[in-house]
Amino acid sequence: MAELDVQPKRKSPWLLWLLLALVLVAILFFLLRGCNRDTDQGAAGTTTTQDSGAATTGNNGAVAGVTTPTWDSINFNAPEANYEEITNRDINIRGNDNYAIYSIGENILFGTDKATIRPEAEANLKQLSASISKRFNGGEVRIYGHTDATGSSGHNKELAEQRAEAVRAWLVKNGNVNESRISLHPVGESQPVASNESAQGRQQNRRVEIVARRNQ
Repeated sequence: MAELDVQPKRKSPWLLWLLLALVLVAILFFLLRGCNRDTDQGAAGTTTTQDSGAATTGNNGAVAGVTTPTWDSINFNAPEANYEEITNRDINIRGNDNYAIYSIGENILFGTDKATIRPEAEANLKQLSASISKRFNGGEVRIYGHTDATGSSGHNKELAEQRAEAVRAWLVKNGNVNESRISLHPVGESQPVASNESAQGRQQNRRVEIVARRNQ
């Protein structure tokens, strides 16, 4: 009878690879766990630092150390203000110590459907520019042009831009306001303050608002 050459079965190498993979996974798990702990500690330290340096609030609700509002915080429905240097009743003022909204009717500054400043309106602009220099010297200035809803919206937007540009040109040339401080914001008919159904309401809507704020 022929002898059978029976050899022991070799262990499959995949078991070794499986064990090696499990070891690597365990090592990675502990390494990642340690990194996450360090990150959490670092984040907590950052939060503490920011909180300790945050501005505090006083009894009157004002934030300590913050005196300049952002443009988004300006309230166009702010209460009226009285400035001693503004004696002309054609100029309406709203705001507070940080900003002012000077509003002048279109009928004071311009002729009907015109964008050329009337000579008799220059006295108003002189008072206005003097007030800006006194209270907001070096601060930013925005000029908003508003119209009524008569005519097309495109025409009204263009007219509002031309009127805002005319006011800016006057302030730069005659009011000692640096051009780099002024930006134009033609609104047109989109922000009425009264009904466009009446002549009086349309006149209120035709206006130029010059907003000045403290320098940051």
